Formats: sequence, C-alpha cells, structure tokens
Amino acid sequence: MIEEPYRWVEAVVNRREYVETQLAGGSPIAAVSCREGIVLVTVGRSRQKLFEIYDRIAMGAIGHPGDIERLRLAAIELASTEGFTRSAADVSLRRLAYYSLSPVLKGAFEQIYGAPYLVRMLCAEIGAAAEEDLFLRIEYDGAIATSGHAPAESHAGFGVLSGTQASTELMEAFLREQHDPAAKLPRAFATALDAWSIGNMALGEDGVRERPARDALSAEREKHLARGAIEAAVLEREAKSAIRYRPLARAEIAALVAP
Repeated sequence: MIEEPYRWVEAVVNRREYVETQLAGGSPIAAVSCREGIVLVTVGRSRQKLFEIYDRIAMGAIGHPGDIERLRLAAIELASTEGFTRSAADVSLRRLAYYSLSPVLKGAFEQIYGAPYLVRMLCAEIGAAAEEDLFLRIEYDGAIATSGHAPAESHAGFGVLSGTQASTELMEAFLREQHDPAAKLPRAFATALDAWSIGNMALGEDGVRERPARDALSAEREKHLARGAIEAAVLEREAKSAIRYRPLARAEIAALVAP
C-alpha cells in the first residue's frame, strides 16, 4: 500500500516524458496583437492548425489530429451553450480554459490507465484594445500559462506555442523585444513569422539556443515554405459582425510575405 503513491508518481513522470516526446516536433504557432486585431501564424504541410472557437476566440494547436478535434469540438459546444443560455458577451476565454479545457486535460493525464491527450493549445481572445487582448497556453496536463509565465504578463500582447520549452522561451524572448502592439498587420505578420522561424530552428537536440541572425531566419523560412504553406488568421478588432475570426486567403498571405 505504501508503494502505490510512488508508483503513481512514476507513472505520471513516464507519461510526461512520452507526451513531450510526441509533441517535440510540432510546428510552432505565434500570435501577436496589432492595430487591426490579433494575427495568428504557423507553417504546416497538410493539417489545419488554426481554428475559430467562438465570436472573439481563436485556437491554435499542435499534437494528434484526433485529440485536437475532440477538444476543439468540446470548446465550441461549451462556448455555444454558454452564449445561448446567457449571452455572447458572457463567453470568455478564461472561463473556457479554466473551467472546461484544463479540467478535461488534467483528468485524462492523471488517469494512468487511460490515454492522455497528445495536444498543446494556444488560445487568443480579442479585446476592444490591444492591451485587453488575452493569450493563454494550455498544456497536455491541464496547466495554463500566459505568454510570460506570470499573471502580471497575461496582457503582454503575444502568445506562442511550440514543441519544446527551449523553443517556446526563444520565441517569447524575441517577441518581448520586437513586438509592437501598435503596428499594422503587415509588420505584425512579419514579426510573427520571424518568431515562428526562431521557434522552428530551436526544435530538436541540435536546435539553436540563441537568436539566429536575420539571414539565417530568412533561409529557414524559405526552406520550409518550399515544403509547406503558411497558415494565418486574424481576429479583427473592428469587424462589423459579431464573428471576428477571418482566415487569411492565399493571395493575402502571398502579399504579406512578398519583400
């Protein structure tokens, strides 16, 4: 009987190592505030990684496609139910994360006889102004982190998601220095794409551990764009309709990427 708690702890440690290994190669996601709203950027090959959850809320995720879809549908159902029974204004990212997604992930992770979710999520909620935008990263074990790992930095104006801690920290360090919430969409898009490049270069055991030079960032971006495609979306601050989420079309992305 005395050994049982220790066996549980050991099992949780093993699960954590397993999940971290499965997520380690996930393509990063960067989301930054700008004058027009929030722009979310990633690069992928086939699967969609950016999603609309509700009027003012968007989600990006890396991990197993089935797990991402299950959590996406759960988030949409809860948000839609909340909006219908109360009002759309009552649907908030904090409530969605802390009272729905986090408990589900935590419960699945700690039940060692069941499969954990192989997923890591970044959620963004648009505010009336850039300083009111909210970014939350939700981990596979239910832990919730803001862009700066501290409640005081929950309105830092950006959020990042990557497969490893080292990659995440490099992206955050870059955006703390380079991100301007008053910038227009083209500049914010370029900054987010640079953050993605830095995060992607930091993945793997041989990944970079400090910010690479500008030429290296450009080369990294070109290499991966030849094999994949940029996926981007905007939560529009001044949208005429209640729905703020708008995926960027290929033509728009091409114009933003052009020198």
